[in-house]
Formats: sequence, structure tokens, C-alpha cells
Amino acid sequence: MGYYTSRDITAIVMCAALWSVLSAYIAPIFWRATHMPFFCDMLGISVLTLAVWWTRKFGTITITGIIATIITLMLNPYATQFFGFAAASVVFDALTRSFGYQSSSKKSVLSVVSLLFASILSTAVAGVIIANLFMDANSLMAMFGGMTFFVVLHAAGGVIGGAIGLALIRALSTRICHPNV
Repeated sequence: MGYYTSRDITAIVMCAALWSVLSAYIAPIFWRATHMPFFCDMLGISVLTLAVWWTRKFGTITITGIIATIITLMLNPYATQFFGFAAASVVFDALTRSFGYQSSSKKSVLSVVSLLFASILSTAVAGVIIANLFMDANSLMAMFGGMTFFVVLHAAGGVIGGAIGLALIRALSTRICHPNV
């Protein structure tokens, strides 16, 4: 029997498709309107949190990030910044693995803090990669006050996305455990 079941593969593909479609079509609208980068991080982390809760297997987040990158680039070939989010997926996968998948879906304060820490750190990594490789340094300095502020905005998206992801898994856990609620 393989590592991933058909249920796991379905979860990975559904989450990757959701993330990539939202990132290819909705996120550019938000970026053009505000020039704030946290919306993409919020989308990514909330979907990745859902994927890891759904499967609880190492590699799920990385594969979801890679598939989402491929689909996003097929839908929007100019979205090369998404490579930063693929790298963030790898970091998020490693961190959630080190914290333990069972503990990240529990209601304890430690599990909430560990998942939010993983969200913040992985989106900050995405911010560093995107700022250094895909942003014009002069426009970055003019728009945001430098790379540090840009990375902080990405990390803020990680906080928001982590909170949304936690709320999603709490709601789904309650609904699954108590289907008549």
C-alpha cells in the first residue's frame, strides 16, 4: 500500500487547484489595488493548513505547493513570484512535521502558537525570496520602505492565513465530530 491514499491525493490536488486559481485571478486584483503582498500569503497558508490537517502526512504541503506553482504559472505565466511561495511550502512542511501533525490540529495554546510560528516563518521566507529575486529594488524601496517591511507584510499574511486555517480546521473538526450541529 502506498504512502498517499486516493483521499490524500484528492486533498492535495483540490487544495493546490484552489490556491492556484485564487492566486492567478483574485490575488493580482488585490495587488493592483493595494500593492500589499499579504493577500497571497493569507491564501496560501490557509489552504496549506487545510491540506495538512486533511492528510497529516509529510510531503503534502510541498507537493501542494509544487502543483499550485505549476497550475498558477499555466494560468498566469508572469506570476514568477510564486516560486517564493513554493519555497515557503517546503519550509512550512518541514516546520509542521517537526511540531507534529496531531498537535497542530489540537486546541492547545502550544499547537496554535507552533502553527502560527510556522506560518510566519514560512511566509517571511517567501517575502525574502520574492523581494530579492522578483522585485525591482528601487520600486521596493519606494513603495514599502525596503525589504524588511516587505518581509513583515508577508509575515502578516502568514499570521492572517494561519488564523484562517486554524478557524477552518476547528470548524471542520467540530462538524465532523458532531455532524448534527
